Amino acid sequence: MESIVLMENAAIGLCGHVLDMLSEVMEPRVLICCGPGNNGGDGFALARHLHNHGIPISVVRTISAEYYSGDAGSNLHIIEKMGIEILGIDAFLDRQTHPNVALIVDALFGTGLGRSIEGQTGKLVQWINAAGTRSGVQILAVDSPSGLDAQNGKPIGSCIVHADRTVTFAGLKPGMARMEAIEFLGEVHVVSIGAPIELMEELGRRIESREA
Repeated sequence: MESIVLMENAAIGLCGHVLDMLSEVMEPRVLICCGPGNNGGDGFALARHLHNHGIPISVVRTISAEYYSGDAGSNLHIIEKMGIEILGIDAFLDRQTHPNVALIVDALFGTGLGRSIEGQTGKLVQWINAAGTRSGVQILAVDSPSGLDAQNGKPIGSCIVHADRTVTFAGLKPGMARMEAIEFLGEVHVVSIGAPIELMEELGRRIESREA
């Protein structure tokens, strides 16, 4: 199956969860924070679907537009053409005031992170968490909260997104079954993206083995 189809299926599943979280919100503006890889690509594709539902969207990208390639680059190019507001991370963090948003989507790193989050992206994570604490903004994590090791359920460093809901793809990751991960994950929902059944069965066996 083409990877861009998996990304599209992921975005459709994410869109349903965002709309559910916004169902009782009077002013449902969404901020999507997109990292450098396919997790960011999921965020770009999600922005398109939410825009088509009439939801006001702003997107923050953590690297320059020209460095996005493959499926992520294709989805970024599409939302650029759609006129969706897209800001670089420096421009966003330098703003004196930010638009009031009801929900923030963490599409920064997901399960692919192998190092602690630092620098400007670390400041963005701190801003996301502060918005959730101070303003009651809802936070949805794509696949896994950025900064959480999805294999063992432990933080990678000190900078980690605290999500209200995590939408993970294909199957639960081993670390999501750990008690210590709950404060970062919030509610966990699994979305099928059309991955082969053999992969889902393998994920299930790995989790059962880890819990035994």
